[in-house]
Amino acid sequence: MDCQEIWAVARDKLQTLLDRDGYERYLAGIVPIKFDAVTNTLTLGVLNDFAALWLESNYQDIISEVLHDIVGGKVMIAFEGGHGPTDVTPPKAEVVIAKATPAKQKKSIGCRPDYTFDTFIVGNGNKVSYAAAKAVCEKPGHGYNPLFIYGGSGLGKTHLLQAIANEVSVTNPSARIEFRTSEEFVNSYIEALQSKTVPAFRRHFRSLDILLIDDVQFFEGKVGSSEEFFHTFNTLHNSHRQIVLASDRTPKDISGLEKRLVSRFDCGLSAEILLPDLETRLAILKKKQESQTVKLSDEVLYLIASRIPSNIRSLEGALTKLIMNISLFGSEMTIEKAEELLSDKFENETDKLSIDRIQRCVANCYDLRITDILSKKRPQNIARPRMIAMYLSRKLTENSLPAIGEAFNRNHATIIHGVATIERKLANDENLRTTMNALTRQLRSQS
Repeated sequence: MDCQEIWAVARDKLQTLLDRDGYERYLAGIVPIKFDAVTNTLTLGVLNDFAALWLESNYQDIISEVLHDIVGGKVMIAFEGGHGPTDVTPPKAEVVIAKATPAKQKKSIGCRPDYTFDTFIVGNGNKVSYAAAKAVCEKPGHGYNPLFIYGGSGLGKTHLLQAIANEVSVTNPSARIEFRTSEEFVNSYIEALQSKTVPAFRRHFRSLDILLIDDVQFFEGKVGSSEEFFHTFNTLHNSHRQIVLASDRTPKDISGLEKRLVSRFDCGLSAEILLPDLETRLAILKKKQESQTVKLSDEVLYLIASRIPSNIRSLEGALTKLIMNISLFGSEMTIEKAEELLSDKFENETDKLSIDRIQRCVANCYDLRITDILSKKRPQNIARPRMIAMYLSRKLTENSLPAIGEAFNRNHATIIHGVATIERKLANDENLRTTMNALTRQLRSQS
């Protein structure tokens, strides 16, 4: 069988295994390129490098299983970017946008100039979000619209949103771009209501080419402004203008948000930013230090990176404190002195071994999403890691059973059952004991 025949059979099988929306959105555009019978490698063409990364992370396993059944053996998959459809013409709305942008109108971006892709450190926890943001810049309004980036505080969501704005403002100077927090959007809407300038408010936001909204969880419970944003979202989305959103949680996890707004947020691509690993934290510190005249030794940088795992802002704060001390007193910064100066920050980090961090650590270990750990799904590949996270939350924190239950969206009886199940398995399962010890060491070294 050649690559065309193999993929034709695989395509039919995948359509029966996957829901229609998922297949149409992510797999329908795949083009078979070649099949190497010597290495048993099937090369599949996709739109761009981000699409390749996304498919590797989310669909490679199921495609491999299907190909295994077809070929009768293990098949390696290579995704290759640059193979999008050539017969698709841009929607007419794109032309309208260009004509509707007067040269004399000043763009409103509201971004820090140093928040660019060049200054963003890419690691295992953020590479998918980074690739998605870059892909949006290549073709705004098409493919990943809206782009919804979510993750904990201080992990780089704002940096990525503003990097998109800064990048597009350079590649397309005529584009009208605006970055706002949801709180700023709400306040602007309230001011428009009070000053009776709502029509002007609507014209402004609904004529943008790219709208970037940070901290969308702030829309929670705000009925009037949520309604206004809903209609703004629809206007921009229907005209193929790009929308990029950021939040500290997934759309479905933002309680009090209207279902129709959640469905709009979910209709594009969601990408999660996870806690940076040690190597990424060290790279961030070295990058931040490049603009400083005062330099810290690699040993001191490693101390900061290893003792402050929570977020990038805390890393930057520790770095700034040490550099400021050297600038003021001119003395050498030793490991011992850094330990003393940053003792308060290190102590705060020790107190931050939370259930959320345990959940994320376990999810990373088992290549799951945090939403899988918190979901009602019960397949073995999710249920067991979930119980491990429950067990570690009980053993490594001082939270009560009801508090742990609330963090897992379950009652305390379920937590008792999960902890007891893991305790029984630990007695006889050496692999589980090894994994549990590794997770415990990782969590304690970070705290």
